[in-house]
Amino acid sequence: MNSLSIHRRICYVLQGILFLELLIALWQQNWFPAFTSAGIIGITLIPFVVERRFRIHIPPQFQLMGIGFAFASLFLGEVRGYYTRFWWWDIVLHTTSGLLLGIVGFLLVHVLNEIERIGMQLKPGFVAFFAFLFSVGLGALWEIFEFSMDTLFGTNMQKPMLNDPSGLLDTMVDLIVDTVGALVISAFGYYHLKLVGSTSFLERWIEHFIVKNPHLFSRRR
Repeated sequence: MNSLSIHRRICYVLQGILFLELLIALWQQNWFPAFTSAGIIGITLIPFVVERRFRIHIPPQFQLMGIGFAFASLFLGEVRGYYTRFWWWDIVLHTTSGLLLGIVGFLLVHVLNEIERIGMQLKPGFVAFFAFLFSVGLGALWEIFEFSMDTLFGTNMQKPMLNDPSGLLDTMVDLIVDTVGALVISAFGYYHLKLVGSTSFLERWIEHFIVKNPHLFSRRR
């Protein structure tokens, strides 16, 4: 069994769990878990819709990372209450999001370097710096979203701590671990671009994306 098949099967298992949870919630008339599960299922289908609608092949590693993160944060965190059951759950997820967003930012700029008509000739240092800012910036936007939801709709997305009911401490901890995750992946990417060359998993994923989407790089150098 190749890695592609394994990644897809894991995605299908996670989607199956979500669908089963949706059915159970509807049967028990638990509307919040049902609504949340349905929303998460919709999120997990985005890569497939993008691939079919826009003919953009998304590597299975990306699909699994996205689906796995949505499953852990929204389903396990919100529906199953892992945020309250495990004090470290939110910290781990924010650190992971920093890593994942750093990877996305890194790949975004590096792929743009491969498109001749854009004319970008960016050095490894800038690619790593952009990936860092991209990750931290999206993390900050997410914190603004959490604050807005709590303020406008009375949700509990910020997860205020006992000694800090305002939620400021939670927000700062989230931003700090987001930054740490972004810094780690940016430093790792820079090291492999500058000193090692095309031997890292990032380079392999970039090449896989380019090979699977030749129409996006028809004027590649």
